[in-house]
Amino acid sequence: MTALLIASGTHGIGTEIARHYAERGWSVVLTGRDGSHAKSVAAEVGGDSRGIALDLSEPEQVADSLTDVGAIDHVVLSAIARDVNYVTDYNIGAAHYLATMKLIGYTAVLSALTDRLAEDGSVVLFGGRAKDRPYPGSLTVSTVNGGISGMMRALAVQLAPRRVNAIHPGIVGDSPYWTENQAFTEKVREATPTGRNVTIADIVDGVDFLIRNRSVNGIDLYVDGGWLLQ
Repeated sequence: MTALLIASGTHGIGTEIARHYAERGWSVVLTGRDGSHAKSVAAEVGGDSRGIALDLSEPEQVADSLTDVGAIDHVVLSAIARDVNYVTDYNIGAAHYLATMKLIGYTAVLSALTDRLAEDGSVVLFGGRAKDRPYPGSLTVSTVNGGISGMMRALAVQLAPRRVNAIHPGIVGDSPYWTENQAFTEKVREATPTGRNVTIADIVDGVDFLIRNRSVNGIDLYVDGGWLLQ
Protein backbone atom coordinates (compact mmCIF):
# COMPACT_ATOMS: atom_id res chain seq x y z
CA MET A 1 0.00 0.00 0.00
CA THR A 2 1.31 3.46 -0.92
CA ALA A 3 2.03 5.57 2.18
CA LEU A 4 1.77 9.36 2.40
CA LEU A 5 2.67 11.76 5.20
CA ILE A 6 1.11 15.23 5.23
CA ALA A 7 2.66 17.69 7.65
CA SER A 8 -0.08 20.17 8.62
CA GLY A 9 -2.93 18.06 7.33
CA THR A 10 -5.58 19.02 9.88
CA HIS A 11 -7.23 21.93 8.09
CA GLY A 12 -8.06 23.36 4.68
CA ILE A 13 -5.96 22.19 1.77
CA GLY A 14 -3.94 19.71 3.82
CA THR A 15 -7.08 17.89 4.91
CA GLU A 16 -8.42 17.73 1.36
CA ILE A 17 -5.12 16.26 0.16
CA ALA A 18 -5.43 13.62 2.89
CA ARG A 19 -9.01 12.89 1.87
CA HIS A 20 -8.06 12.58 -1.81
CA TYR A 21 -5.47 9.88 -1.15
CA ALA A 22 -7.42 8.08 1.58
CA GLU A 23 -10.24 7.65 -0.93
CA ARG A 24 -7.72 6.12 -3.33
CA GLY A 25 -6.80 3.50 -0.75
CA TRP A 26 -3.47 4.98 0.34
CA SER A 27 -2.20 4.81 3.90
CA VAL A 28 -2.22 8.42 5.14
CA VAL A 29 -0.49 9.94 8.16
CA LEU A 30 -1.59 13.52 8.80
CA THR A 31 -0.06 15.76 11.42
CA GLY A 32 -1.00 18.79 13.45
CA ARG A 33 0.20 20.59 16.53
CA ASP A 34 -2.74 19.22 18.52
CA GLY A 35 -2.55 15.44 18.51
CA SER A 36 -6.16 14.89 19.56
CA HIS A 37 -7.39 17.18 16.80
CA ALA A 38 -5.17 15.36 14.29
CA LYS A 39 -6.72 12.05 15.32
CA SER A 40 -10.20 13.52 15.01
CA VAL A 41 -9.51 14.82 11.49
CA ALA A 42 -8.01 11.47 10.47
CA ALA A 43 -11.16 9.70 11.68
CA GLU A 44 -13.29 12.11 9.64
CA VAL A 45 -11.11 11.60 6.56
CA GLY A 46 -11.55 7.85 6.93
CA GLY A 47 -9.84 4.98 5.16
CA ASP A 48 -6.41 3.96 6.38
CA SER A 49 -5.67 7.33 7.98
CA ARG A 50 -4.19 8.27 11.31
CA GLY A 51 -3.31 11.56 12.97
CA ILE A 52 -0.26 12.37 15.08
CA ALA A 53 1.06 15.42 16.91
CA LEU A 54 3.87 17.32 15.18
CA ASP A 55 4.88 20.93 15.75
CA LEU A 56 7.02 22.23 12.90
CA SER A 57 7.93 25.30 14.94
CA GLU A 58 9.79 23.00 17.39
CA PRO A 59 12.20 21.31 14.97
CA GLU A 60 14.28 19.76 17.74
CA GLN A 61 11.27 17.59 18.61
CA VAL A 62 10.34 16.57 15.07
CA ALA A 63 12.37 13.36 14.93
CA ASP A 64 10.84 12.08 18.18
CA SER A 65 7.34 12.93 16.93
CA LEU A 66 7.91 10.78 13.84
CA THR A 67 9.40 7.77 15.65
CA ASP A 68 6.33 5.59 15.12
CA VAL A 69 5.93 6.46 11.44
CA GLY A 70 7.01 3.58 9.22
CA ALA A 71 8.08 3.51 5.58
CA ILE A 72 6.79 6.46 3.56
CA ASP A 73 6.46 6.81 -0.21
CA HIS A 74 5.54 10.48 -0.46
CA VAL A 75 5.68 13.54 1.78
CA VAL A 76 3.60 16.73 1.47
CA LEU A 77 4.65 19.68 3.62
CA SER A 78 1.68 22.03 3.51
CA ALA A 79 2.05 24.35 6.51
CA ILE A 80 0.64 27.87 6.24
CA ALA A 81 0.95 30.80 8.65
CA ARG A 82 -0.54 34.20 7.84
CA ASP A 83 2.13 36.45 9.31
CA VAL A 84 1.82 40.22 8.86
CA ASN A 85 5.18 41.95 9.24
CA TYR A 86 6.92 45.18 8.20
CA VAL A 87 10.56 46.19 8.27
CA THR A 88 9.49 49.49 9.90
CA ASP A 89 7.70 47.66 12.72
CA TYR A 90 9.42 44.30 12.77
CA ASN A 91 7.86 41.58 14.91
CA ILE A 92 10.84 39.30 15.45
CA GLY A 93 8.84 36.67 17.31
CA ALA A 94 6.30 36.26 14.51
CA ALA A 95 9.03 36.21 11.88
CA HIS A 96 11.00 33.64 13.86
CA TYR A 97 7.96 31.37 14.15
CA LEU A 98 7.18 31.37 10.42
CA ALA A 99 10.79 31.03 9.25
CA THR A 100 11.44 28.22 11.72
CA MET A 101 8.24 26.35 10.89
CA LYS A 102 8.65 26.32 7.12
CA LEU A 103 12.39 26.45 6.48
CA ILE A 104 13.81 24.52 9.43
CA GLY A 105 10.72 22.49 10.32
CA TYR A 106 10.22 21.22 6.77
CA THR A 107 13.87 20.19 6.59
CA ALA A 108 13.74 18.51 10.00
CA VAL A 109 10.85 16.31 8.82
CA LEU A 110 12.75 15.15 5.77
CA SER A 111 15.94 14.63 7.75
CA ALA A 112 14.04 12.41 10.19
CA LEU A 113 12.42 10.39 7.37
CA THR A 114 15.39 10.04 5.01
CA ASP A 115 15.99 6.37 5.85
CA ARG A 116 12.24 5.63 5.55
CA LEU A 117 11.47 7.54 2.34
CA ALA A 118 11.20 5.29 -0.72
CA GLU A 119 13.87 5.80 -3.36
CA ASP A 120 11.16 6.20 -5.99
CA GLY A 121 9.22 8.52 -3.72
CA SER A 122 8.63 12.26 -3.80
CA VAL A 123 8.34 15.39 -1.70
CA VAL A 124 6.04 18.37 -2.30
CA LEU A 125 6.79 21.64 -0.49
CA PHE A 126 4.16 24.38 -0.17
CA GLY A 127 5.27 27.93 -0.82
CA GLY A 128 3.10 30.71 -2.22
CA ARG A 129 2.92 33.47 -4.80
CA ALA A 130 3.74 36.16 -2.26
CA LYS A 131 7.35 35.36 -3.10
CA ASP A 132 6.76 36.98 -6.50
CA ARG A 133 4.09 39.55 -5.63
CA PRO A 134 4.79 41.05 -2.20
CA TYR A 135 1.96 42.96 -0.54
CA PRO A 136 1.86 45.25 2.51
CA GLY A 137 2.84 43.16 5.51
CA SER A 138 4.19 40.22 3.51
CA LEU A 139 7.84 40.75 4.42
CA THR A 140 8.35 37.40 6.17
CA VAL A 141 5.86 35.47 4.04
CA SER A 142 7.49 36.64 0.80
CA THR A 143 10.97 35.93 2.14
CA VAL A 144 10.15 32.45 3.44
CA ASN A 145 8.24 31.42 0.31
CA GLY A 146 11.23 32.53 -1.76
CA GLY A 147 13.36 30.35 0.49
CA ILE A 148 11.13 27.36 -0.30
CA SER A 149 12.32 27.51 -3.91
CA GLY A 150 15.96 27.41 -2.88
CA MET A 151 15.32 24.62 -0.39
CA MET A 152 13.48 22.60 -3.02
CA ARG A 153 16.39 22.70 -5.44
CA ALA A 154 18.92 21.78 -2.76
CA LEU A 155 16.78 18.90 -1.54
CA ALA A 156 16.23 17.60 -5.08
CA VAL A 157 20.01 17.14 -5.27
CA GLN A 158 20.56 15.82 -1.75
CA LEU A 159 17.60 13.41 -1.69
CA ALA A 160 18.10 12.04 -5.22
CA PRO A 161 16.83 9.80 -6.73
CA ARG A 162 13.74 10.90 -4.80
CA ARG A 163 11.97 13.80 -6.48
CA VAL A 164 11.38 17.14 -4.76
CA ASN A 165 9.10 19.88 -6.10
CA ALA A 166 7.35 22.98 -4.78
CA ILE A 167 3.80 24.18 -5.35
CA HIS A 168 2.92 27.86 -5.07
CA PRO A 169 -0.85 28.49 -4.91
CA GLY A 170 -2.43 31.78 -5.81
CA ILE A 171 -5.42 33.07 -3.85
CA VAL A 172 -7.53 29.95 -3.21
CA GLY A 173 -11.04 31.35 -3.32
CA ASP A 174 -12.85 28.50 -1.56
CA SER A 175 -10.28 27.96 1.20
CA PRO A 176 -11.53 28.65 4.75
CA TYR A 177 -9.52 31.89 5.02
CA TRP A 178 -10.54 33.47 1.73
CA THR A 179 -14.23 32.55 1.78
CA GLU A 180 -14.57 35.25 4.44
CA ASN A 181 -13.17 37.93 2.12
CA GLN A 182 -15.23 37.59 -1.02
CA ALA A 183 -14.77 41.22 -2.04
CA PHE A 184 -11.04 40.60 -2.41
CA THR A 185 -11.38 37.22 -4.13
CA GLU A 186 -13.74 38.83 -6.64
CA LYS A 187 -11.05 41.41 -7.47
CA VAL A 188 -8.54 38.59 -7.91
CA ARG A 189 -10.95 36.72 -10.18
CA GLU A 190 -11.43 39.79 -12.36
CA ALA A 191 -7.65 40.21 -12.65
CA THR A 192 -7.01 36.56 -13.52
CA PRO A 193 -6.85 35.60 -17.24
CA THR A 194 -8.89 32.43 -16.69
CA GLY A 195 -11.73 34.47 -15.21
CA ARG A 196 -12.02 32.17 -12.21
CA ASN A 197 -10.53 31.81 -8.78
CA VAL A 198 -8.18 28.98 -7.89
CA THR A 199 -9.96 26.24 -5.94
CA ILE A 200 -8.82 23.73 -3.36
CA ALA A 201 -9.50 21.02 -5.94
CA ASP A 202 -7.03 22.74 -8.30
CA ILE A 203 -4.33 22.65 -5.63
CA VAL A 204 -5.01 19.00 -4.79
CA ASP A 205 -4.74 18.19 -8.50
CA GLY A 206 -1.44 20.08 -8.72
CA VAL A 207 -0.04 18.12 -5.78
CA ASP A 208 -1.19 14.88 -7.38
CA PHE A 209 0.59 15.81 -10.61
CA LEU A 210 3.83 16.45 -8.76
CA ILE A 211 3.53 13.15 -6.91
CA ARG A 212 2.62 10.88 -9.81
CA ASN A 213 4.70 12.26 -12.72
CA ARG A 214 8.02 10.43 -12.43
CA SER A 215 9.96 12.90 -14.57
CA VAL A 216 8.93 16.14 -12.87
CA ASN A 217 11.69 17.12 -10.47
CA GLY A 218 13.10 20.35 -9.08
CA ILE A 219 10.32 22.65 -10.31
CA ASP A 220 8.22 25.47 -8.90
CA LEU A 221 4.62 24.80 -9.94
CA TYR A 222 2.47 27.94 -9.98
CA VAL A 223 -1.26 27.28 -9.63
CA ASP A 224 -2.79 30.73 -9.92
CA GLY A 225 -4.69 30.88 -13.23
CA GLY A 226 -2.04 33.23 -14.63
CA TRP A 227 -2.81 35.86 -11.99
CA LEU A 228 0.65 37.44 -12.14
CA LEU A 229 0.53 37.88 -15.93
CA GLN A 230 -1.61 41.00 -15.51
